Amino acid sequence: MRPDLTTLAERHRGELTGYCYRMLGSPFEAEDAVQETFLRAWRVLDRYDESRGSARTWLYRIATGICLDMLKGAQRRARAVDLGPASAPGPDIGAPLPDGAWVLPVPDGRVLPEGGDPAEIAVARETVALAFVAALQRLPPRQRAVLILRDVLCWQAAEVAGLLGVTVASVNSGLQRARAALATAGEPGAEPYRPLDEGQRRLLARYVEAFERYDVEALVALLHEDATMSMPPFAWWLSGRADIRAALVHSAGPCAGSRLVPTAANGMPAFGHYLPDGDGGHRPFALVVLEVREGRVAGLTSYLDGPRLFPLFGLPPSP
Repeated sequence: MRPDLTTLAERHRGELTGYCYRMLGSPFEAEDAVQETFLRAWRVLDRYDESRGSARTWLYRIATGICLDMLKGAQRRARAVDLGPASAPGPDIGAPLPDGAWVLPVPDGRVLPEGGDPAEIAVARETVALAFVAALQRLPPRQRAVLILRDVLCWQAAEVAGLLGVTVASVNSGLQRARAALATAGEPGAEPYRPLDEGQRRLLARYVEAFERYDVEALVALLHEDATMSMPPFAWWLSGRADIRAALVHSAGPCAGSRLVPTAANGMPAFGHYLPDGDGGHRPFALVVLEVREGRVAGLTSYLDGPRLFPLFGLPPSP
């Protein structure tokens, strides 16, 4: 029976976007890949053979091929903390790197299920975290696909072998190598974002209040002792409260009077950061993603391409 693509798109767009995002590290490229998946599926709809697998498997086969094609010759995406040692605080933050250098944030609503098994939702959150997606980018593309399909989406080895056109032994070998590579990239994980958790709500409320007042000492008091701060597209990043405090002091002029609008990215709390525009209003500046660990802010990543990211996150042009 020929599948109804409209129904399939409604049913599988979110999970396919999450899969392509983990493969590619960019929400924009993931959206492009999913659109191309449905376009190609429509073009070959008359050749769909349900004896080779479900319509869902068929779509994943198409999406995987598209992602592998997109990754040929592509620069590996990363976070600033993956590119070199921590920087010294100061005004020199270097030159910006191209967009393709960065793992970019994705809105929770594009890649996380709205309901279902709490354990599955927890896995989904953990596996779109920035650190995890950045670690995936270190894997060769086909190993990356094997690990996502096996360990994140819980496909059977035979299903993955059929999708990739390889043997089960090849899938198992690739999975072992991928797991070993990820194990060497281990680091303390961020706590999952729980909007109803009273402790997290208080922490984020204190962060917003301190930032909008631009009270540097109050902000520093919320930081984990080994917190990091980065600002893609610059490779510059800082480690530790003292260096972050110095950077916040240096930024007091331009950031004073800022406003924050809450959102969520990669299973973590995030904010649209709006700078004063000089005319009594505010303009989009950065999307700030927070990592929380042990009740404190352990990571501050400010993506400075606010005008491009804000529409993706449904953030307004002014707060």
